[in-house]
Amino acid sequence: MFTTDPFATLAGAVPPGFMKGFLILMALAVVVGTLVDILHKGSARYFFANFRNARTKKHSRRLGGGELAAIAVQTALVDVAASGEFCNPRRRLAHLLTMYGFVIYLVTTAMMVFGEHRAGLVPMLWWIGGLMVLVGGYWFWFFIRVDVSAEGNSPFRIVRADLFVLSLLASVTLGLLWAATGGGARVLFLLYLLANAVLFGSVFWSKFAHMFFKPAAAFDKRVSRADGTAENLPLQSRDDPEQQKRHSMELLQNAPMDMGLGIKREAPRHY
Repeated sequence: MFTTDPFATLAGAVPPGFMKGFLILMALAVVVGTLVDILHKGSARYFFANFRNARTKKHSRRLGGGELAAIAVQTALVDVAASGEFCNPRRRLAHLLTMYGFVIYLVTTAMMVFGEHRAGLVPMLWWIGGLMVLVGGYWFWFFIRVDVSAEGNSPFRIVRADLFVLSLLASVTLGLLWAATGGGARVLFLLYLLANAVLFGSVFWSKFAHMFFKPAAAFDKRVSRADGTAENLPLQSRDDPEQQKRHSMELLQNAPMDMGLGIKREAPRHY
């Protein structure tokens, strides 16, 4: 079962080329949804304008091509590949499992549909990627997400922001269940297609497009710190004399760095 291409069982059950056409349609849905999202939110315009305006500020310095390349590599390795923005180790691990599992699952799905890898390593990787998504996704959903672990809400409380993770879990769960039946459960296959249509067709309304925006935001943040603009945010720590002068309360101007450690007696359970 784990080394057999589940899509091979569709021969004769669906028209030839159906799955290829479906995957192409889903890819186009992601592209269109992302472009519409960019136009609607003005994300690209914001990043370019922010980058251009930073060059005109008096306290900024121009970064050379080598520095920008180094920042791009650091962004790719730390913020993207290692999910460095997450301080919570459990949250980071769950995110990495889901992210890399989804990439493996998606790539091997395309390889089996277009390359006809009937048996061997590719179907096994498809299963591994899918199981990684389920472990990371369900772990996040029931135990880590902030409105459950920190705010005490029910894990079954659903809002629109949950559309991406729920449709992703539904897609992978139904896909693996369908494959586990040997591809014979047509109802599971139809539900699998429906879940994928929701996942890839709802980019404009879900968090799917965040995987394209977050690297750009991380790069912009690192550049703004390197050139000194820091998006008009203070770079100094609280023990820096210049930073202490910014406080309007006299008490905080001379407050020690270890003031208020009592709030750390209970470990925070949020992002």
